[in-house]
Amino acid sequence: MSFTNLLVHVDDSDRCGERLAVALTLAQKHGATLTGLFAQSDSSGAGIVTRKAGPALTQAAQRARELFEEKAREAGVTTRWWQLSHGEYGHVIAETVICSRYVDLAVFGQHDPEDSRVPADLLEEVVLNAGRPILVVPHSGSYPQLADRPVIAWNGSREATRAVNDALPLLKQASSVLLLAFHTQPRAEGGGNVPQVDILEHLASHGVTAIQERMTIASMTPMDAVLSRASDHGADLLVMGGFGGYGGSLFPLFGRGSNTRQILRQMTLPVLLSH
Repeated sequence: MSFTNLLVHVDDSDRCGERLAVALTLAQKHGATLTGLFAQSDSSGAGIVTRKAGPALTQAAQRARELFEEKAREAGVTTRWWQLSHGEYGHVIAETVICSRYVDLAVFGQHDPEDSRVPADLLEEVVLNAGRPILVVPHSGSYPQLADRPVIAWNGSREATRAVNDALPLLKQASSVLLLAFHTQPRAEGGGNVPQVDILEHLASHGVTAIQERMTIASMTPMDAVLSRASDHGADLLVMGGFGGYGGSLFPLFGRGSNTRQILRQMTLPVLLSH
């Protein structure tokens, strides 16, 4: 299992270069082809009405493509280029979601209200609807090294299970993996005749040695607890299930999607999300 086909969202924002650097590093490590997807909102009224890119958007796409191709040549990475036909709000969201389905992993940037070129809910829609793992790069900081010390947020849910398995190509190359097993209350006795399942054993079968810590959520919210422990550990990647991965009976104070929105707002390190 490996990444052979990656995608990075590119636009004309100041942070595009940082997430491009992260994506190129991943492509180099995994020998993958990297697709640059230009998707950006169009501020030109005429362009939106005619469903064609306005002059400003066309120029932004050209600048983004030149940056993408220049950095890819320097990195020696094989690439391809995809570009949305215009920047209407709904089109940008729908087409970006569709494009993200045709790769092994898609790299996006955290939404920055101060320097955004895309709809505010684009990232949430991609995580929810693409059906692929999404690596989100924070809107501040530099990340020359990724997934050497990842932390996994684990609760045994469907989403968390997908995230762990989607992240295996990264986890296999890590020098240290910490798995945080979360509980909100003591386990009930007599859980039935469920076989003795063990996520650490599953990881070990893929050559990943992980250390497990059990955490009971009390005064802190689940996401605050995750980010606090990741910081203490010196983690350079958080792996977690998105949109409901910590909902239901495990974290009853959080409704569907609320935990993921909190992570996307407060993240302090790159996060790999799967839904």
